[in-house]
Amino acid sequence: MAIDLYRTEASASCTTVQLVAAALDLKLNLIDLDMQGSDHLKPEFLKMNPQHTIPTIVDDGFALWESRTIARHLVNKYGKDSTLYPTDVKLRALVDQRLDFDLGTLYTRFAQFLYPQVMGAPADEALGKKLDGALEVLNALLEGNVYAVGKHLTIADLSLVSTVSYLEAADISLKEYPNLLKWYDLVKSSAPQYKELLERPKALVSEMFSKLKAKQSS
Repeated sequence: MAIDLYRTEASASCTTVQLVAAALDLKLNLIDLDMQGSDHLKPEFLKMNPQHTIPTIVDDGFALWESRTIARHLVNKYGKDSTLYPTDVKLRALVDQRLDFDLGTLYTRFAQFLYPQVMGAPADEALGKKLDGALEVLNALLEGNVYAVGKHLTIADLSLVSTVSYLEAADISLKEYPNLLKWYDLVKSSAPQYKELLERPKALVSEMFSKLKAKQSS
């Protein structure tokens, strides 16, 4: 039975869930929501997810949201022996730390810097520097590691690569971070279905920010 995934196409968090499902060879039934049309505020969706956020999955009647929580659930249920979420206590703790860093620092600063621009605000230099600081931390975390944690692809990589991919699509320079670039190339080549899942969303984000920059410079 396919797992229902309520999503929007150009969402880093939704992409994370799709990458994890691909790594586990799970079938997803994609249900696209029109957020501007308030699909997420309809009674039937609110009954399922009172927080009215995406991504949301329904797995055999079990509703769950928050992409990194979904990632853990999918591996715990369908990939118990998978290195995607190691059973070693210390390694799992490091994977959780990287996931929390992505959620609380990298993705948050990405959103704080770029989302206001989507709404028409000018770029905030101070917020841009905070985003640079988060990228510097990620670059340092990757020093001496093949992947985000150790030598195997984990759900931390799949979450982080979603955020970094959308940053790249929004024309945020990554060239100052050699460890990050090396890791990014590796994950793009080793994460199952990366190209298929990211090609169109990255193109949509890139087009959106290209139009914004053209409008701001005119």
